[in-house]
Amino acid sequence: QVQLVESGGGLVQAGDSLRLSCAASGLTFSNYAMGWFRQAPGKEREFVGVIRQNAFTSYVDSVKGRFTISRSNAENTVYLQMNTLKPEDTAVYYCAASSNRYPDDSEAKYDYWGQGTQVTVSS
Repeated sequence: QVQLVESGGGLVQAGDSLRLSCAASGLTFSNYAMGWFRQAPGKEREFVGVIRQNAFTSYVDSVKGRFTISRSNAENTVYLQMNTLKPEDTAVYYCAASSNRYPDDSEAKYDYWGQGTQVTVSS
């Protein structure tokens, strides 16, 4: 079965960096767009960014210039490099896989979801 497993979360201070990983199995990884979402306490889950099958990336405005998504089809892994972290980046971060070419921020277009990894940024 398909599994998406996030790792790399933790507690950091404002201004620090973290790199999240999402290892995929049970699917043909190169055929899937990979998205990152996050959910802060008491808030709805929100789109962070996506890397499409052709490696095109798109981000929510609040993380542009600070976060970078990359993928390794050889390793079936997608990464979220987060720099200059802010307390408002505190959330559970989820990766998701979509067979759609343009899923972007539409959660309904994602077929599979990971369990999430906690990122906490202290001020």
